[in-house]
Amino acid sequence: MRILVVEDEAKVARALQEGLERQEYDVVVAGTGEEGFYLVNAEEFDLVILDLMLPGRDGVQVLSTLRKRGLLTPVLILTARDAIEDRVQGLDRGADDYLVKPFAFPELLARIRALLRRGRTQQVSRLQLADLEMDLVVRRVRRGGVDVEFTPREFELLEYLLRHKEQVVSREMLARDVWRETSRATPSTMSLTFTWPGCVTK
Repeated sequence: MRILVVEDEAKVARALQEGLERQEYDVVVAGTGEEGFYLVNAEEFDLVILDLMLPGRDGVQVLSTLRKRGLLTPVLILTARDAIEDRVQGLDRGADDYLVKPFAFPELLARIRALLRRGRTQQVSRLQLADLEMDLVVRRVRRGGVDVEFTPREFELLEYLLRHKEQVVSREMLARDVWRETSRATPSTMSLTFTWPGCVTK
């Protein structure tokens, strides 16, 4: 599970990252609202933990814009603002949960688990393009009604391409999001667009 933490206080961000990574979450940290906004649009996350008091574009602005653009990813606001009007505004702008600093880390983990469970129930369980069908629950691929065998990594790659169909997918994106190897995510002129029957080199 990938979690984006948008937090400008370095000590808090580091504590969150270390604590969540000990729970085996894949954590990415952004120090400003602009950086967080960019990352949410450029990468895939299962959850966003968002501070409200950020330099430049604040958390409410970031959240409101993301929701207007159709972002469905669960967002947990984690902030020192504890006034009722702040909570109401955050939830009205699209937050799924609101936790005030200082907080107990076990409570944060419980809220994260609840949001991730809720997010999974809202995710699609089947992907399809022409006569290619992918069942994400039983991890089965069929083309023209015939089962097609894939290794686990091939399955993940196909799923990623189907989720980004008709979009340009770069080598950097595949290295980062499928292979989870940021050291291999170097800029490249090679990219792919998945249509059908396969990938077309651009």
